[in-house]
Amino acid sequence: MDLKSLLPTAIEAATAASREILAVYNSADFQAEVKGDNSPLTLADKRAHEKISELLTPTNLPLLSEEGADVAYAARRGWEYFWMVDPLDGTKEFIKRNGEFTVNIALIHKGAPVLGVVAVPVTGDVFYAAKGLGAWLKKNGQEVPLKKRAPVKLDQPGLRVVASRSHMNEETQNFIDKLKNPVLVSKGSSLKFMLVAEGHADLYPRYAPTMEWDTAAAHAVVLETGAQVLQAGTNEALIYNKENLLNPFFLVL
Repeated sequence: MDLKSLLPTAIEAATAASREILAVYNSADFQAEVKGDNSPLTLADKRAHEKISELLTPTNLPLLSEEGADVAYAARRGWEYFWMVDPLDGTKEFIKRNGEFTVNIALIHKGAPVLGVVAVPVTGDVFYAAKGLGAWLKKNGQEVPLKKRAPVKLDQPGLRVVASRSHMNEETQNFIDKLKNPVLVSKGSSLKFMLVAEGHADLYPRYAPTMEWDTAAAHAVVLETGAQVLQAGTNEALIYNKENLLNPFFLVL
């Protein structure tokens, strides 16, 4: 698979979806609904999904989207490559109008993310990466490589830890309490991963539910900066296209 040729298509789709989202964000009516799992859904989610589907269809690869039709595991388990998409990650942040929401597009190959685009509609920033091609940030028209960083050790003092405003639960607090003089930083949506990718944070413990489409694109980006995304308590990487699309708890470092 030619990842280098697919990357511009994914970036274009994420950028176009960002424009759809901003059009709703700057309007008076989000047309917010509540889905069956009690998570919010807005007109922006729907318009972003439709735009991404339109622009990725010519690649002739299957697409699995949070806002798309359910695809039975019996059908998708045979997919060698497919797009995994969250058209609007951070719908709660969108409704709060705090700007901390993203468009996430990943390409999955045999359970692993090999390409990822994380676009930030409000700022126009686009993070992107593909296996073997490095990770980049497009900001104000300039494309800047994200540097590879040396591994951190959990016994280092002063580690900068990403802690979610919405998900500071007992398990997360217990993890943080074991660190030496940690410094907490916070962001919404997949921007938590991007704090690690940019070098603004050292680790991100996630002891709260996420779905595969919440993490896949950002996972691809941090991999190209030398970080790992490990299932909590193990040295096993997060895997994708499981029968149950719910992620286990994990640690980005």
